[in-house]
Amino acid sequence: MVAPAGLSRGRAQRSHRRLRRARGNVSSTPLPSISAVLPAYNEEAAIAQVLELTASSLRGNAPSAEIIVVDDGSRDATAARVLRAHTEDVPVRLVSHATNRGYGAALRTGFEAAACDAVWLMDSDGQFDPADLRRLLAVYARDRVVAGYRILRSDPAFRRASNAAFFAVARTVLGGISRDPNCGFKLFPRAVGVGLHADGAIISTELLLRARRSGFRIVEVPIPHYPRRTGRATGADARVVARAFREMWALRLDPQRMRGLDPP
Repeated sequence: MVAPAGLSRGRAQRSHRRLRRARGNVSSTPLPSISAVLPAYNEEAAIAQVLELTASSLRGNAPSAEIIVVDDGSRDATAARVLRAHTEDVPVRLVSHATNRGYGAALRTGFEAAACDAVWLMDSDGQFDPADLRRLLAVYARDRVVAGYRILRSDPAFRRASNAAFFAVARTVLGGISRDPNCGFKLFPRAVGVGLHADGAIISTELLLRARRSGFRIVEVPIPHYPRRTGRATGADARVVARAFREMWALRLDPQRMRGLDPP
Protein backbone atom coordinates (compact mmCIF):
# COMPACT_ATOMS: atom_id res chain seq x y z
CA MET A 1 0.00 0.00 0.00
CA VAL A 2 1.20 3.52 -0.78
CA ALA A 3 1.89 5.53 2.38
CA PRO A 4 -0.71 8.22 3.12
CA ALA A 5 -0.02 11.56 1.54
CA GLY A 6 1.99 14.07 3.53
CA LEU A 7 4.93 11.89 4.53
CA SER A 8 8.14 12.86 2.75
CA ARG A 9 10.56 10.22 1.50
CA GLY A 10 13.15 11.17 4.12
CA ARG A 11 10.64 11.08 6.95
CA ALA A 12 9.31 7.75 5.69
CA GLN A 13 12.80 6.24 5.62
CA ARG A 14 13.52 7.40 9.18
CA SER A 15 10.14 6.05 10.27
CA HIS A 16 10.80 2.64 8.73
CA ARG A 17 14.23 2.40 10.39
CA ARG A 18 12.72 3.09 13.80
CA LEU A 19 9.98 0.55 13.22
CA ARG A 20 12.51 -2.13 12.26
CA ARG A 21 14.56 -1.48 15.39
CA ALA A 22 11.49 -1.68 17.63
CA ARG A 23 9.97 -4.76 16.06
CA GLY A 24 12.33 -7.33 17.59
CA ASN A 25 11.23 -10.95 17.53
CA VAL A 26 7.80 -11.70 16.13
CA SER A 27 5.46 -13.10 18.78
CA SER A 28 4.70 -16.81 18.54
CA THR A 29 1.26 -16.25 20.11
CA PRO A 30 -1.53 -17.53 17.85
CA LEU A 31 -3.31 -14.70 16.07
CA PRO A 32 -6.42 -13.61 17.98
CA SER A 33 -9.82 -12.85 16.54
CA ILE A 34 -10.08 -9.07 16.43
CA SER A 35 -12.83 -6.50 16.95
CA ALA A 36 -11.73 -3.21 15.41
CA VAL A 37 -13.39 -0.33 17.27
CA LEU A 38 -13.46 2.97 15.39
CA PRO A 39 -14.97 6.03 17.12
CA ALA A 40 -16.27 8.57 14.61
CA TYR A 41 -17.55 12.12 14.84
CA ASN A 42 -18.26 14.02 11.61
CA GLU A 43 -15.90 11.88 9.54
CA GLU A 44 -18.01 11.53 6.38
CA ALA A 45 -15.10 12.40 4.09
CA ALA A 46 -12.66 9.87 5.57
CA ILE A 47 -14.67 6.97 6.94
CA ALA A 48 -15.32 4.96 3.76
CA GLN A 49 -11.65 4.66 2.80
CA VAL A 50 -10.64 4.02 6.42
CA LEU A 51 -13.13 1.15 6.59
CA GLU A 52 -11.93 -0.40 3.33
CA LEU A 53 -8.29 -0.27 4.46
CA THR A 54 -9.19 -1.56 7.92
CA ALA A 55 -11.04 -4.53 6.44
CA SER A 56 -8.08 -5.28 4.17
CA SER A 57 -5.69 -5.25 7.13
CA LEU A 58 -7.93 -7.50 9.21
CA ARG A 59 -8.38 -9.91 6.32
CA GLY A 60 -4.64 -10.49 6.19
CA ASN A 61 -3.92 -10.52 9.92
CA ALA A 62 -6.77 -12.15 11.85
CA PRO A 63 -8.48 -15.57 11.63
CA SER A 64 -11.82 -13.84 12.17
CA ALA A 65 -12.73 -10.21 12.64
CA GLU A 66 -15.38 -7.54 12.83
CA ILE A 67 -15.43 -3.76 12.59
CA ILE A 68 -17.50 -1.69 15.01
CA VAL A 69 -18.01 1.97 14.15
CA VAL A 70 -19.41 4.12 16.95
CA ASP A 71 -20.96 7.24 15.45
CA ASP A 72 -20.86 9.69 18.34
CA GLY A 73 -23.74 11.95 17.35
CA SER A 74 -22.32 13.08 14.01
CA ARG A 75 -24.15 15.89 12.26
CA ASP A 76 -23.00 14.88 8.79
CA ALA A 77 -23.37 11.74 6.66
CA THR A 78 -20.91 9.58 8.62
CA ALA A 79 -23.52 6.91 9.41
CA ALA A 80 -24.71 6.72 5.81
CA ARG A 81 -21.15 6.33 4.54
CA VAL A 82 -20.54 3.50 7.01
CA LEU A 83 -23.63 1.65 5.83
CA ARG A 84 -22.49 1.92 2.20
CA ALA A 85 -18.85 0.97 2.80
CA HIS A 86 -17.35 -1.94 0.85
CA THR A 87 -15.59 -4.29 3.27
CA GLU A 88 -16.36 -7.61 1.50
CA ASP A 89 -16.27 -10.49 4.00
CA VAL A 90 -15.40 -8.43 7.11
CA PRO A 91 -18.68 -7.51 8.85
CA VAL A 92 -19.25 -3.91 9.92
CA ARG A 93 -21.55 -2.94 12.76
CA LEU A 94 -22.71 0.64 13.20
CA VAL A 95 -23.62 1.79 16.70
CA SER A 96 -24.98 5.34 16.91
CA HIS A 97 -25.24 7.79 19.79
CA ALA A 98 -28.20 10.16 19.50
CA THR A 99 -26.01 13.03 20.76
CA ASN A 100 -22.29 13.72 20.96
CA ARG A 101 -21.30 12.07 24.25
CA GLY A 102 -17.52 12.24 23.97
CA TYR A 103 -14.54 10.19 22.83
CA GLY A 104 -14.49 8.05 25.95
CA ALA A 105 -18.20 7.32 25.78
CA ALA A 106 -17.81 6.24 22.15
CA LEU A 107 -14.97 3.90 23.04
CA ARG A 108 -16.83 2.40 25.98
CA THR A 109 -19.79 1.67 23.71
CA GLY A 110 -17.51 0.02 21.17
CA PHE A 111 -15.58 -2.00 23.73
CA GLU A 112 -18.80 -3.31 25.29
CA ALA A 113 -20.10 -4.31 21.84
CA ALA A 114 -16.91 -6.16 20.85
CA ALA A 115 -17.26 -9.93 20.50
CA CYS A 116 -13.74 -11.07 19.58
CA ASP A 117 -10.68 -12.06 21.63
CA ALA A 118 -8.83 -8.79 21.16
CA VAL A 119 -9.85 -5.19 20.57
CA TRP A 120 -8.01 -3.01 18.10
CA LEU A 121 -8.66 0.66 18.80
CA MET A 122 -8.03 2.95 15.84
CA ASP A 123 -9.14 6.52 15.30
CA SER A 124 -11.20 6.97 12.15
CA ASP A 125 -9.78 10.26 10.87
CA GLY A 126 -7.30 8.68 8.45
CA GLN A 127 -4.16 9.71 10.36
CA PHE A 128 -3.09 6.09 10.88
CA ASP A 129 -2.39 3.42 8.28
CA PRO A 130 -4.50 0.34 9.15
CA ALA A 131 -1.77 -1.86 7.64
CA ASP A 132 0.29 -1.05 10.74
CA LEU A 133 -1.90 -3.47 12.69
CA ARG A 134 0.86 -5.97 11.96
CA ARG A 135 3.23 -3.88 14.11
CA LEU A 136 0.95 -4.41 17.09
CA LEU A 137 0.38 -8.10 16.40
CA ALA A 138 4.13 -8.73 16.23
CA VAL A 139 4.37 -8.24 20.02
CA TYR A 140 0.82 -9.05 21.13
CA ALA A 141 0.02 -11.65 23.79
CA ARG A 142 -2.95 -12.29 26.06
CA ASP A 143 -1.16 -10.68 29.00
CA ARG A 144 -0.21 -7.52 27.09
CA VAL A 145 -1.65 -4.20 26.05
CA VAL A 146 0.16 -3.04 22.93
CA ALA A 147 0.10 0.75 22.83
CA GLY A 148 1.20 2.66 19.78
CA TYR A 149 3.04 5.93 20.13
CA ARG A 150 3.07 8.46 17.33
CA ILE A 151 6.33 9.13 15.50
CA LEU A 152 6.83 12.01 13.07
CA ARG A 153 3.57 13.34 14.46
CA SER A 154 1.61 15.27 11.84
CA ASP A 155 -0.50 17.65 13.92
CA PRO A 156 -0.37 21.46 14.09
CA ALA A 157 2.18 22.89 16.51
CA PHE A 158 -0.46 24.17 18.95
CA ARG A 159 -2.02 20.69 19.11
CA ARG A 160 1.33 19.07 19.84
CA ALA A 161 2.08 21.69 22.49
CA SER A 162 -1.27 21.29 24.23
CA ASN A 163 -0.86 17.52 24.25
CA ALA A 164 2.64 17.79 25.70
CA ALA A 165 1.33 20.02 28.49
CA PHE A 166 -1.52 17.64 29.22
CA PHE A 167 0.81 14.62 29.32
CA ALA A 168 3.11 16.45 31.75
CA VAL A 169 0.23 17.14 34.12
CA ALA A 170 -1.10 13.59 33.76
CA ARG A 171 2.32 12.14 34.62
CA THR A 172 2.43 14.31 37.74
CA VAL A 173 -1.11 13.47 38.84
CA LEU A 174 -1.38 9.82 37.80
CA GLY A 175 2.18 8.67 37.20
CA GLY A 176 3.91 7.74 33.96
CA ILE A 177 2.49 4.80 32.04
CA SER A 178 3.21 5.53 28.39
CA ARG A 179 5.07 8.05 26.27
CA ASP A 180 1.87 8.75 24.28
CA PRO A 181 -1.19 7.55 26.23
CA ASN A 182 -3.68 9.32 23.95
CA CYS A 183 -2.46 7.61 20.78
CA GLY A 184 -5.56 6.15 19.13
CA PHE A 185 -3.87 2.96 17.93
CA LYS A 186 -3.86 0.11 20.48
CA LEU A 187 -4.43 -3.65 20.67
CA PHE A 188 -5.49 -5.38 23.88
CA PRO A 189 -7.50 -8.30 25.28
CA ARG A 190 -11.21 -7.52 25.24
CA ALA A 191 -11.54 -7.68 29.05
CA VAL A 192 -9.22 -4.69 29.43
CA GLY A 193 -11.73 -2.38 27.74
CA VAL A 194 -14.81 -3.50 29.66
CA GLY A 195 -15.89 -1.55 32.74
CA LEU A 196 -14.16 1.77 32.08
CA HIS A 197 -15.74 5.02 33.27
CA ALA A 198 -14.42 8.09 31.44
CA ASP A 199 -16.51 9.86 28.81
CA GLY A 200 -13.67 12.05 27.55
CA ALA A 201 -10.13 11.68 26.26
CA ILE A 202 -8.73 10.53 29.63
CA ILE A 203 -10.20 7.09 28.86
CA SER A 204 -6.95 6.07 27.17
CA THR A 205 -5.01 6.79 30.35
CA GLU A 206 -7.66 5.03 32.44
CA LEU A 207 -7.38 1.93 30.24
CA LEU A 208 -3.59 1.80 30.55
CA LEU A 209 -3.56 2.43 34.30
CA ARG A 210 -6.20 -0.19 34.95
CA ALA A 211 -4.40 -2.75 32.81
CA ARG A 212 -1.02 -2.14 34.44
CA ARG A 213 -2.41 -2.30 37.97
CA SER A 214 -4.11 -5.59 37.08
CA GLY A 215 -0.86 -7.20 35.98
CA PHE A 216 -0.94 -6.66 32.22
CA ARG A 217 2.28 -5.63 30.55
CA ILE A 218 2.25 -2.39 28.55
CA VAL A 219 4.30 -2.80 25.36
CA GLU A 220 4.92 0.31 23.27
CA VAL A 221 5.33 0.30 19.50
CA PRO A 222 6.21 3.28 17.25
CA ILE A 223 3.47 4.04 14.73
CA PRO A 224 3.74 6.58 11.87
CA HIS A 225 1.23 9.41 12.06
CA TYR A 226 -0.04 11.23 8.98
CA PRO A 227 -1.66 14.62 8.35
CA ARG A 228 -5.41 14.95 8.63
CA ARG A 229 -6.64 15.50 5.08
CA THR A 230 -10.35 15.95 5.77
CA GLY A 231 -12.65 17.03 8.58
CA ARG A 232 -11.78 18.98 11.71
CA ALA A 233 -9.92 17.80 14.80
CA THR A 234 -11.75 18.36 18.09
CA GLY A 235 -9.14 17.18 20.58
CA ALA A 236 -7.91 20.70 21.38
CA ASP A 237 -11.42 22.12 21.87
CA ALA A 238 -11.62 23.96 25.21
CA ARG A 239 -14.57 21.88 26.40
CA VAL A 240 -12.81 18.64 25.50
CA VAL A 241 -9.66 19.70 27.37
CA ALA A 242 -11.64 20.86 30.42
CA ARG A 243 -13.47 17.53 30.59
CA ALA A 244 -10.17 15.65 30.33
CA PHE A 245 -8.75 17.55 33.31
CA ARG A 246 -11.92 16.98 35.38
CA GLU A 247 -11.84 13.27 34.64
CA MET A 248 -8.13 13.11 35.37
CA TRP A 249 -8.71 14.38 38.90
CA ALA A 250 -11.68 12.05 39.34
CA LEU A 251 -9.42 9.17 38.35
CA ARG A 252 -6.77 10.31 40.82
CA LEU A 253 -9.26 10.64 43.70
CA ASP A 254 -11.14 7.38 43.09
CA PRO A 255 -8.73 4.42 43.02
CA GLN A 256 -11.72 2.04 43.05
CA ARG A 257 -12.03 2.73 39.34
CA MET A 258 -8.77 0.86 38.82
CA ARG A 259 -10.14 -2.38 40.28
CA GLY A 260 -12.36 -5.15 39.02
CA LEU A 261 -10.11 -6.55 36.26
CA ASP A 262 -8.91 -10.12 36.65
CA PRO A 263 -5.15 -10.59 36.18
CA PRO A 264 -4.01 -12.16 32.89
